[in-house]
Amino acid sequence: MKRRAFLTRAGGAALAAPLLLRPAGSAAAAPQPRGREAAYYEKLPDQKVVCRLCPHQCQVADLERGTCGVRENRGGTYYTLVYGQPCAVHVDPVEKKPLFHYYPGSQAYSLATAGCNFTCRFCQNWEISQRRPEQVRWIDMPPADVVRRARAGGCRLVAHTYGEPVIFFEYMRDCAALGREQGVPNVMISNGFIEKAPMRELCRHLGAVKIDLKAFTETFYAEQCGGRLKPVLDTLLTVRAEGTWLEVVVLLIPGLNDGREEIERMCRWLVRELGRDVPLHFSRFVPTFMMKNIPPTPPATLHGARRIAMDAGVRFCYVGNLLSDAEHTFCPACGKVLLRRLMYSVENAGLKDGRCRFCGEEIPGVFS
Repeated sequence: MKRRAFLTRAGGAALAAPLLLRPAGSAAAAPQPRGREAAYYEKLPDQKVVCRLCPHQCQVADLERGTCGVRENRGGTYYTLVYGQPCAVHVDPVEKKPLFHYYPGSQAYSLATAGCNFTCRFCQNWEISQRRPEQVRWIDMPPADVVRRARAGGCRLVAHTYGEPVIFFEYMRDCAALGREQGVPNVMISNGFIEKAPMRELCRHLGAVKIDLKAFTETFYAEQCGGRLKPVLDTLLTVRAEGTWLEVVVLLIPGLNDGREEIERMCRWLVRELGRDVPLHFSRFVPTFMMKNIPPTPPATLHGARRIAMDAGVRFCYVGNLLSDAEHTFCPACGKVLLRRLMYSVENAGLKDGRCRFCGEEIPGVFS
């Protein structure tokens, strides 16, 4: 694998791009990860453990790791190997996550560690998600430093993103708890493959959650992601029930999850179970990782999915990875543009104190 070089800012401020990733054994080998006892596991006989963090429920023998590759059994005690050890750090617009109704136009101090509990064949951050802690360069950044760097870099919030933050649960939880205390909310950008108890605990600290709903069939999850749909739907219900701000993204891949009937079923479920005000984003697929043979999603597919969603009752539906008026936020009552977007730039065209300034309609979200 070729090196992927990323630049950083000087002076201890927020880093300008993800950190350098290197394969293990390179000339500048990655430092060995440390260990910290993990949360959400049970001890079994014969020094085995069972992980209760995500629905894989991995049973792990001594000196072995779970599916995510970052949680290890050492003599019957389960450890996380990535606490405080991000391998990618960047300042991004919150729209890039995407979160469109959570402090729109603000900057997010974004970070990730190695590892993931999915094996998505279309992962755009596979250099992070499909690596082990020993295979990437990481820096020592405890939660206090995360919050301090975010504030120093002028970031309104911290985003746990790029890879899968479920697998660095303890680190994300502690960053979010400290950030809430200091006025720097944290958001989770996730596949949603997590058990209910740890998700509820996170919701006490997080400001917002964005879930990537990969598809609306168990077949897609099994064949393309190495996961299951039902636990992700349960996570959506949990986050909504806890009152944490929630947005949903669906990456439409030609021929795999873009069928009209599937999209209709999904949208009906979202409206019925989550309500019509949870923003829904349809994102354009581009060839990557192990799916370079599939063409990009046609714009007509994305706009067609948006029409299906709005016909089903979704009040805020967006199209992503594509220049389009469907990036704008429209008032669902009078139809006027409230937030005008061009890629990651945002112009306030009619939102005032969380309401449409033209007709007074309340717009759900968290706004400055």
